[in-house]
Amino acid sequence: MPALVNYGGDDEYYPAGSFYSNPMDLDALLPTSSHVDLYFRPSKRARIGAPVVFGGREFEQECKPSIEALPDECLFEIFRHLHSARERSSCAGVSKRWLMLLSTIRKAEICKSRSASICQMVECSNVEQQKSECSEISVVNCDKDQEDESNGFLTRCLEGKKATDVRLAAIAVGTSGRGGLGKLSIRGSNSTRGVTNLGLSAIAHGCPSLRMLSLWNVPSVGDEGLFEIARECHLLEKLDLCHCPSISDKGLIAIAERCTNLTFLNIESCPKIGNEGLQAIGKLCSKLQAISIRDCPRVGDQGVSSLFASSSCAIMKVKFQALNITDFSLAVIGHYGQAITHLTLSGLQNVSEKGFWVMGSAQGLKKLTLLTIASCRGMTDVSLEAIGKGIANLKQMCIQKCCFVSDNGLIAFAKAAGSLEMLQLEECNRITLLGIGGALSSHIRNLKSLTLVKCLGIKDIAKEVTLPSPCTSLRSLSIQNCPGFGSASLSMVGKLFPQLQHVELIGLYGITDASMFPLLETCEGLVKVNLSGCINLTDETVSTLVRLHGATIEVLNLDGCRKITDASLVAIADACLLLNELDASKCAITDAGLAVLSSSEQINLQVLSLSGCSEVSNKSLPFLERLGKSLVGLNLKNCHSISSGTVGMIVENLWRCDILV
Repeated sequence: MPALVNYGGDDEYYPAGSFYSNPMDLDALLPTSSHVDLYFRPSKRARIGAPVVFGGREFEQECKPSIEALPDECLFEIFRHLHSARERSSCAGVSKRWLMLLSTIRKAEICKSRSASICQMVECSNVEQQKSECSEISVVNCDKDQEDESNGFLTRCLEGKKATDVRLAAIAVGTSGRGGLGKLSIRGSNSTRGVTNLGLSAIAHGCPSLRMLSLWNVPSVGDEGLFEIARECHLLEKLDLCHCPSISDKGLIAIAERCTNLTFLNIESCPKIGNEGLQAIGKLCSKLQAISIRDCPRVGDQGVSSLFASSSCAIMKVKFQALNITDFSLAVIGHYGQAITHLTLSGLQNVSEKGFWVMGSAQGLKKLTLLTIASCRGMTDVSLEAIGKGIANLKQMCIQKCCFVSDNGLIAFAKAAGSLEMLQLEECNRITLLGIGGALSSHIRNLKSLTLVKCLGIKDIAKEVTLPSPCTSLRSLSIQNCPGFGSASLSMVGKLFPQLQHVELIGLYGITDASMFPLLETCEGLVKVNLSGCINLTDETVSTLVRLHGATIEVLNLDGCRKITDASLVAIADACLLLNELDASKCAITDAGLAVLSSSEQINLQVLSLSGCSEVSNKSLPFLERLGKSLVGLNLKNCHSISSGTVGMIVENLWRCDILV
């Protein structure tokens, strides 16, 4: 007899006996004169689900009865008789099949009479195998037997590959007994098993308390999903749709018909949503207070105008960006937008000067306080003047990338807009410093804040000019990345605005210490100063600043001022009594400067940023720990001279402080 070969693993021997239904089949292989013990290679034992015949005799496998043998209809009927949310959550954790069945049960379909618990039925022989089908079911959990689903206390957000139908089903089942789901945000979708109408239907069935739904970049969700939300979630108040190419007017109409409590609607880059959906919203959603529509090519005048046609229109906040609307829509807004308080119009290429002129001259925007107009060619000096005359209560005005607005329009606007408190001009290259001074000094008496961003017309004036009278109401001035703004311009600003408290001079390469002195000497009590990116300023500016305003300054930003050294920290430590935020990122400070700063008894910093300070090393550990007694925020990013071990000690010792490394 040949030798036996050991193949590894547990050796198994089987006694003599026939494995063939007909014993005669074995005659050709083995002699019948003797019994031989045979050795077989170990193999995986298959689960036997049917009668097996051995040697002509029939043996029945002993099987326990399993609830899994029931069809879906029977399981559905059983599940809907589970009175307790905890029991439903426990059953949902058994398998994906049970979870998806439970997620299809509406609240109205759950039997209210308490029945005996059937949780013991899940203790069948194949429970462990079923649980391994989907690990995502683990998010189903119910801590308390609470059935008040109408409150909607809970908030859930799924992002990227975590956004799947199974997780949505788990949320729908698991939140029902814990106060109910109130807010749901889906950001992106799993590339292979993304969110579809099935997942959104599960939310609709299990979460009737839903009040806010946000869908971003979910291409597989269409009208069917919104149909279910509209049918079940009548409490919905906020709907946010962004990059949803499969949702059309039909889904929006369903929301308008069933969710009459809608107060906020945002639609962005949804190519199938157009005028019909907006008409339904305008007609049926009388409680709508805020609407934002961006980059929807099918939205036109008919849809926009229908939002404001109703006499009961209560919309207060409006934002229209990159739409194919014309002058007609702006005329309707100007006539019927009585409730509007915030209005943003951006990228409206088909709106001309006439449209803005009519909107302002109609005098219907009586409650408008904040107006933003960006990238609109129809915004000119004439239309700007009409807006100033027709909108009496306007307090905040922001004009961005409107290339046809000049000094004349700004001055004419200033004469009419007597209530204006905040003015922001961004990339308006025809505006000059003389226009700013002329508009502010003689006309806008209530202006408190002025912001100039990337305005190429704001630059030094070569010839001598007669300055307008000072504007004593201005408290905050921000000039950012205006390359022509230099020393002469800064000197002029100091004379025009003597009552400044907040000053931001960001990315201005042309200003120097000498030009800063008049501004610092003119102002009475600066509170917040931001000089980030002003690479030509030195310690002299800081020493003068803290000498004149050390008793009042609270926030100082010197980010990127590479000529600032330890001398500035010494001056700050001696004179700044109220300073609580200091940003010295990418400055030339060292351990010695931090030593002086930490030794000051009057300093009480709450936020300190040292990002990119290469001269700050491990020697600063005791100084940072001393400062850390009052710090709540510390930035040590890109401090390459501080070792990881020292950083670990800082994090351990300053456990109350939020540290960025």
